[in-house]
Amino acid sequence: MMQQLASPVGGGGVNSEPLAVGNKSVALPEQGKEPWRKSLFTALTDARAKYGGKTVVYNDFAKTSLTFDRLTLGAMLLGDKLRDLGRPEAPLGILLPNASGVAAVFFACQSIGRVPAMLNYSSGLRSLNAACDAAEITVIISSRAFIEKAGLEDLVEGLSKRCEFVWTEDLRASIGTVDKIKGMVRLKLGLNSVPGHNVSPDAVAVMVFTSGTEGVPKGVALTHANLLSNCWQFDQVIDLRPGDMFFTALPVFHTFGLTAGLIAGVVLGVGAYFYPSPLHYKEIPAHVRKSGAKIVVSTDTFVNGWIKSAEPDDFKNVRLMVLGAERVREQTRKLFKDKFDIELLEGYGVTETAPVLAANHEDDNTPGTVGYMMPAIEHKVEPVPGLTEGGRLMVRGPNVMAGYVKVDAPGVVQPLPDGWHDTGDIVDIDEKGRISIKGRAKRFAKLGGEMVSLSAVEAYVSQVWPDATHAVVAIPDPRKGETLVLVTEKDDPDLKEVRAWAKEHGVAELMLPKKVVSVEELPVLGTGKLNYGALDELANPVQAEDTAA
Repeated sequence: MMQQLASPVGGGGVNSEPLAVGNKSVALPEQGKEPWRKSLFTALTDARAKYGGKTVVYNDFAKTSLTFDRLTLGAMLLGDKLRDLGRPEAPLGILLPNASGVAAVFFACQSIGRVPAMLNYSSGLRSLNAACDAAEITVIISSRAFIEKAGLEDLVEGLSKRCEFVWTEDLRASIGTVDKIKGMVRLKLGLNSVPGHNVSPDAVAVMVFTSGTEGVPKGVALTHANLLSNCWQFDQVIDLRPGDMFFTALPVFHTFGLTAGLIAGVVLGVGAYFYPSPLHYKEIPAHVRKSGAKIVVSTDTFVNGWIKSAEPDDFKNVRLMVLGAERVREQTRKLFKDKFDIELLEGYGVTETAPVLAANHEDDNTPGTVGYMMPAIEHKVEPVPGLTEGGRLMVRGPNVMAGYVKVDAPGVVQPLPDGWHDTGDIVDIDEKGRISIKGRAKRFAKLGGEMVSLSAVEAYVSQVWPDATHAVVAIPDPRKGETLVLVTEKDDPDLKEVRAWAKEHGVAELMLPKKVVSVEELPVLGTGKLNYGALDELANPVQAEDTAA
């Protein structure tokens, strides 16, 4: 059974003293008056009242627009159809693409107090079965048209052995004239009776899932307060202006796409433009131009694909590009600066924090860092044996999840000890508070008794071959314990060039890969992150060509 737990810090109460975030001064709300202490459906209706029911809040690639009125009405009508599906306390699986329709289904769940579980259709049947096991999902909302167009029939066949599929086409067809009249009356006379208004801010609002690259996927239980506080934090740091709109091709099963696109677009009143896949490299630049969006959220991997076919005018309306999920490479920054005169802002977050933890600012951008910690977040850096710089980042705050849901205890939210989340990231924080990500704790190798960051090794290789994409993994070595293997998109790579650069720049031999594998394209997940499970297979020493001799 899905447990409804209190926020780990009692609703995120913080003192009201102004907080310096870089060169900004953020006034923290008084405890008990935090603007995020409401349900998502209440946040929707508050935004409708503030910005006007006729204001368009969503657009998409299919030229479908939703005003606040249409979104609210559609959410209520669909919510009435979803109310009795499955067990009331169980999440409803959502298997839908980035489009205005997914927003209507998401807020339909919020209108009736049901928890939507955002399923990653790119993760494969095994991972989706694990997600359904962990969250006790027995009903999945999807679209026949989407399944057919995306070629996901085999996936649906596999999931149908355990879950009932409910199709959006059938839901829409079941909404009759009487339903619509009743909905319009509710919309005009008041929405106080809608169940979504009475949901606690500390109740679980959505379930998303970790990528599973380091094990079986886990469910991440995010509360209403988690998501809304992260929108508030983002708003304090990124200067939103009237007419701004988010462009997001990041799927809504990715927390960055969910929060910075679907949710923030509504509650902050700037709206969002949905595109169904970040992998449509040739098509996306034109949609960025047509959308008129001022803010683009994405990842380094995806925007590198977009820029290859982009025309100079495609990004002429874009004011801010905020990239997360992975390190932003220097060559990516140079490409966007030279071609579009756009400074890329790198941010940082994790699924468990809804997701944004830190970001650079438009007027305070430090390449090589992820900027400053968001307001109202406590943090501490724990020492790591073998590391002389930085440590393991722990965070606590109103945007930190209620807890995990795992296959070993299905449906049970396992809370965090004292509300602290271990990000698993090794960071260094300078005297001004700027954060540098050194790598994942699991992405360090112990070589010759020293801890070596695989991310640092990747950065060294990028200095030698800046026009290609690289990844470094550590594989078992019967003699040395571990060996570093470079997997690269560069044709005919010669590690002698890397060693020559390292010698010239004083980089120790220990920090260099000993083997190399050249591939046409590095494997990535649907979230835009590198698929390290697949990379480990590519780096198998039987396949790797040893060029160290």
